[in-house]
Amino acid sequence: MNQDTKNPTITSPDYLFTNAEKVMVDQVTSTSVNFNVFRLYAQHWAEVQYPQETQYDLTGRRIPDNHWATYYRDVLRDYKEAKNLLIQEKASYTGAPEGLVVIDNKIAIIDILSSYCYNILVDTFGDVPYTEALDIDGHPQPKYDDAQTVYKSLITVLTQASHKLDKSVGSFGDADLIYGGNTAKWAKFANSLRFRMAITMDDVDHTYASTEALAAQADGLILTSADGTYMPYATNTTNNNPLYLDLVASGRDDFIPANTFVNKLNALSDPRRAKYFTEYPEGSGQYKGGVYGTVNIYGDFSHITPTIKDPVYPGVLFTYSEVEFLLAEAVERGIAVGGTAESHYNAAITASLQDWGVAAGDIATYLARTDVAYATATGTWQQKIGEQAWIAYYNRGFEAWTSYRRLDFPALVAPPVTFGDITEVPKRYSYPGIEQTLNAANLEAAVAKLGNNNVTTKIFWDKH
Repeated sequence: MNQDTKNPTITSPDYLFTNAEKVMVDQVTSTSVNFNVFRLYAQHWAEVQYPQETQYDLTGRRIPDNHWATYYRDVLRDYKEAKNLLIQEKASYTGAPEGLVVIDNKIAIIDILSSYCYNILVDTFGDVPYTEALDIDGHPQPKYDDAQTVYKSLITVLTQASHKLDKSVGSFGDADLIYGGNTAKWAKFANSLRFRMAITMDDVDHTYASTEALAAQADGLILTSADGTYMPYATNTTNNNPLYLDLVASGRDDFIPANTFVNKLNALSDPRRAKYFTEYPEGSGQYKGGVYGTVNIYGDFSHITPTIKDPVYPGVLFTYSEVEFLLAEAVERGIAVGGTAESHYNAAITASLQDWGVAAGDIATYLARTDVAYATATGTWQQKIGEQAWIAYYNRGFEAWTSYRRLDFPALVAPPVTFGDITEVPKRYSYPGIEQTLNAANLEAAVAKLGNNNVTTKIFWDKH
């Protein structure tokens, strides 16, 4: 009578890992304004009848609360529980030695993906719970750790995890929805994430950033599109790409390309326009974006490409193109990664164009344009790399928004009408409202250290 025959009391670490991995990719892929407004903040997309999010209203839909809860409660907590179960499994293991290596590989991959999630949280909010997070019994009200200190800790964790991976042995197998348990590819992802975090910190601590970036490069980065970090979705409704669910299955027409983005691509005659948007008017070869931050009529503008609306279109965490943009930055920052800024810049653009299926001749024509070629394009290296990275990061809203915040290019401006009279594009999310109820003392200490809880207050690495 006291045994529940329907709900399990024990589970496999593989099940927890798979669930956490999917929810993690869903969160970065989704375009639901309840969870992810980063495509809007990057001004890739505009809204139609409800422009509140492009006017920077974060509180009406409790967007920071949902973002926070998704990572801490639904992703990181499952990763932690999966890791605990693996540690228990290792302690009692009596099988072949290779089995212990598989367990260690699984633990290392969990550490890598947990670090990715904490990186997202820091880049979104600033100081966040880290050392006391997820410890319900010991620290139900966790302190907020210093963001820069968390960054350095994550780089250390990623380094150790990368080195622990035995690339000759597998890990999660089919339970790993991204790399199918391929440990060599997970190592490249970990190293690329280390590299990105190091470059992000360069304006704060150049010596540290240079050392860590070169170490990550030496360990091996993502250097082909085939090694990019993608999670393919499935044909069943439960596991469709969230974009399909948000943009097609919902029957709603809430989003269109933003004029900010479309106008830039029009000025460059960018061959990705046909891959990113539909023509307007249809068959005209022209593209028109909706006015950012205002109400728009859906039928009066270009629409989102059908490509990314496909139910099985993959979610994306990292691409080869992004690595090459970061290498171009590294050269300009005086970090001895080899090559020239121009060679890495060209490789980054080429990889993006190839990823979107642009023909080789069109790629060559595009790179030869005086307003694209590195030697002749307008502005500083930050502008050249920043504007092209912004274009390449289409459909990767968080990375596009973060690149804009780091490099200050493109020169995005807030719309005329904004929530709370915000006069610039947000630089962070405000802390979740629920923290005031559940963890007030630690929240208030974090806000006091930051100076305020405004969305225009910069993350520690944003020095310009």
